[in-house]
Amino acid sequence: MSDTPQLSVVVPVHNEEDNVAPLVGEIVAALRGHVDFEIVYVDDTSKDATLQRLRELQATVPELRVIRHLGNAGQSTAVRNGVKAARAPWIATLDGDGQNDPADIPKLLAQRGAATADTKLFAGWRVNRQDSGSKRWASKFANGIRSRMLRDATPDTGCGIKLFERAAFLDLPYFDHMHRYLPALMQRAGWQTVSVPVNHRHRTAGVSKYNNLGRAIVGIKDLFGVSWLIQRSRRTAVEEVPAMDDAR
Repeated sequence: MSDTPQLSVVVPVHNEEDNVAPLVGEIVAALRGHVDFEIVYVDDTSKDATLQRLRELQATVPELRVIRHLGNAGQSTAVRNGVKAARAPWIATLDGDGQNDPADIPKLLAQRGAATADTKLFAGWRVNRQDSGSKRWASKFANGIRSRMLRDATPDTGCGIKLFERAAFLDLPYFDHMHRYLPALMQRAGWQTVSVPVNHRHRTAGVSKYNNLGRAIVGIKDLFGVSWLIQRSRRTAVEEVPAMDDAR
């Protein structure tokens, strides 16, 4: 692996000890030999053996890097800190619970290869969600409200698998839970976004860190905040002004 890989895979985790090794193995199987990559795990103060499992894996997976929070900060902060630590110009993100399929990352990379240069985000779209009925209903309801308010033309913003340009992401306004609004925020910045159908799987170990009510309460506040940001946005194209020709 070179000092500057082509792709950084950022994975935030909190208490996912049984999902770490299988997911790292799948990432390696999907990418090794196809693209120069690194894996950046961000441990958000896990109380189980997640960090220990990651440190053990580093002995056999040279692409794996691990950073950890000294205080619990949540998923958006974990993603942002992982992106800041990443060395590649493009970032792929995955949820640490194993429900995203790393085999979809090459599909996102292929979409990037066919897209225009101003497309900076390729967002996963879970067309066949493997969640409980109540969770699917809550997500569908929230997506409908979000779509009407933000007009981001994105059917699924909650999917953890995404591919985006590092510099464009770090230029976005940061706030807790921002990872759920990346398409709208990227569009606000003047970039194009694309939704890509991806696989979705049942959680096989560990427990979900969210509940429908808690997500809904936070989501309502965030929606109004993002809507305000979009309304207050002002953009214009810029160009560099060449030096005057001193020749007489």
